[in-house]
Amino acid sequence: MTTTSEGLTAPFALACYRDGDSVRLGLVAGDRIRPLTPEELGAPDLNGFLARADWHRLEALADSSDGWMPLGEVVLTAPVEPRQVLQAGANYREHVIELVVAGLTQDDTRTPEEARAFAAKMMDDRATHGEPYFFIGLPTVIVGDDVPLVLPGYSDVHDWELELAVVIGSEAFRVSREDALDHIAGYTIVNDITTRDRVFRKDMKEIGTDWYRAKNAPGFLPTGPFLVPAPFVDGSNVTVRLDLNGQTMQNGSTSDLLFDIPALISAASQTAPLLPGDLLLTGSPPGNGQHWRRFLRDGDVMTGTIEGLGTQVVRCVAEGGSRA
Repeated sequence: MTTTSEGLTAPFALACYRDGDSVRLGLVAGDRIRPLTPEELGAPDLNGFLARADWHRLEALADSSDGWMPLGEVVLTAPVEPRQVLQAGANYREHVIELVVAGLTQDDTRTPEEARAFAAKMMDDRATHGEPYFFIGLPTVIVGDDVPLVLPGYSDVHDWELELAVVIGSEAFRVSREDALDHIAGYTIVNDITTRDRVFRKDMKEIGTDWYRAKNAPGFLPTGPFLVPAPFVDGSNVTVRLDLNGQTMQNGSTSDLLFDIPALISAASQTAPLLPGDLLLTGSPPGNGQHWRRFLRDGDVMTGTIEGLGTQVVRCVAEGGSRA
């Protein structure tokens, strides 16, 4: 696999790359990467640096001439090490409408027109009177796009959900909406893979959704390849696009979020502290496989791009197939 900085517009960013059997933290500038030492970071590790997010410290290194390697000669992996992964559900109006119309609901008595009207009213009411909806992912599910996505054999309805992910900087606990942006270190790309026929419990419908089984198979959170500093990103208005085998399936903007990024951070932090390096996924725009009636198959290639954050390429293989 050839690593490039395609779509990365920031003057520099962080990435992790494989060095033999280990993984090293690196600084990316253009099509170059160089390793970062704890002394250069001013912290013992990535999350220690993100707690302060002193990007000015790295700015001079990005302009230096020493220690660089061509980006194309290294293999990048996930650029984050979160202790917690929070995921915002139903946060794009049209996405939820699509899912309800497509039948992802426990009420199958509505016509498509009735389902669309029901979902549209539900989203409008949420935006006006509601609050964000969160669930928790497993940090162990995070991988880089250097790892193929193995499609579990117990289902044939594995779906994609490309999302803008917030990387937390300083600890956020019961912060206000007005102060929330001060707790963002940067942003990255996450594809939140979902097994659709495991979202709802069939054995006890009253329980509702089962996000553990639907979203936490190995490798179900392809992340990166870059962690882009917050000062270089306007998270309120970036384009989120996913192509499947060259065909555009998702093409939305974070300007359509029901609850914007400050609202998400503030709401999530009211229950538990968000820690340096944690990920907060902001939701998926419309255009998932459930809408297209087309799910992931062996050999599929997903190319996810978020404006300014670079490009993520994920290759799918059937369980038991080749992982080379």
